[in-house]
Amino acid sequence: MTEAPSSADAPIDPAGAARRALRQRLLAERDAFLALPAAAAATEALAAALREVVAELEPECLGLYCAFRSEFNAAAALAADSRFADLPLALPYARRMPKAMEFRRWDGGVPAVADECGIGSCDGAVVVPDVLLVPCVGFTDAGHRLGYGGGYYDRWLGAHPDATAIGVAWSFTRIDLASFAAQPHDAALTLIVTEQGVR
Repeated sequence: MTEAPSSADAPIDPAGAARRALRQRLLAERDAFLALPAAAAATEALAAALREVVAELEPECLGLYCAFRSEFNAAAALAADSRFADLPLALPYARRMPKAMEFRRWDGGVPAVADECGIGSCDGAVVVPDVLLVPCVGFTDAGHRLGYGGGYYDRWLGAHPDATAIGVAWSFTRIDLASFAAQPHDAALTLIVTEQGVR
């Protein structure tokens, strides 16, 4: 009888391992940055830049995200601006098996449910935002994003190529192109907003 291969015999994925290491480093740097005194001014600068971009795009429905771990809270930044008081909003809801994500209409209140990944969401009707904000662990100058590795946004963007995807990131999480080779499944963002402005 042939034995199943052990984990030691499993094929090594150098690109995947490099992404995991890069993700861990950037998350640690983000956590450390937010503990610094300079983080408050950077947070306000990112909020101001994001508000101007959203105002210029005039979305019919804006896809947001429920800030997770030390992510920038884009929803709170926009809620502070009266220009967006009547803007229709949506939150993503992710499923683990099969991996899929949809957006659901959101009233802007405290997220009422958690999705299958444990992230805050809502139970509104399924909608397709024309503009969505995408949290980034890291990003490249080519517009590619390093996320948490689940591929949820890549799949959604692949199925909705007409949506305008705005990456939300800190400038210090910019990844050199030599350190991050985009793969066929990596969906490019339309633009990226950091505390230093729009890229």
